[in-house]
Amino acid sequence: MKKITLSDGAALVVWLLPIAYLLFIYADLPASVPMHYDIHGNVNRYGSKSEFAVFILIMQMVSLLVYFLLKFLPAIDPKKQVKYGESTFQKFALGLVIFLSALNIAITFSSIHHGFKPDKLVFSLVGLLFVFMGNMMHSIKPNYFAGIRTPWALENEDNWRATHRLAGKLWFAGGIVLTIATLLLPRETAAIVFMCGTFILAFVPYIYSYVYFKKHQLN
Repeated sequence: MKKITLSDGAALVVWLLPIAYLLFIYADLPASVPMHYDIHGNVNRYGSKSEFAVFILIMQMVSLLVYFLLKFLPAIDPKKQVKYGESTFQKFALGLVIFLSALNIAITFSSIHHGFKPDKLVFSLVGLLFVFMGNMMHSIKPNYFAGIRTPWALENEDNWRATHRLAGKLWFAGGIVLTIATLLLPRETAAIVFMCGTFILAFVPYIYSYVYFKKHQLN
């Protein structure tokens, strides 16, 4: 059985923060709460305060499930490689809990402060998440649950290492650019840059993994 670590305690405290904040301000929530924003940062759908609370709780449950999946990954990994990089997955799990908690706090804050539009903050948080993940990519061992899980990388450790080295550099640098750009650019431009940037960061490593496979297959 896994021991409870300091990281687990920190994750629990961070995980509870959005729930505690929601309970604290729940009585002050308006009857209609913003649930979705358009590209201009304007609300295009409202919901009841109970629907909003359910949404936040679902997001937190997803965060908790992801945390436990990564924590117990060595026990369910068929390749049995994760155990050699267990500390990396622990840090990765904690980072995701911090990200989702910060995201939910920002969304909850915007629900009672109508002058605050969370979209640009959300974009920058995603950029920082890419920076964090990019810094961790080189340490992720081959597995079926986390990382750039292309069929070519999963079948070849050299492909996995090369793909994750590229993804690490690309995500770290790209995340910094996304964070700064989405904070400084006008809202509409920031949204376009964010969507294009995340698409590039997501798909370039997959394309690289295939190109690496074809190149070394011919050799």
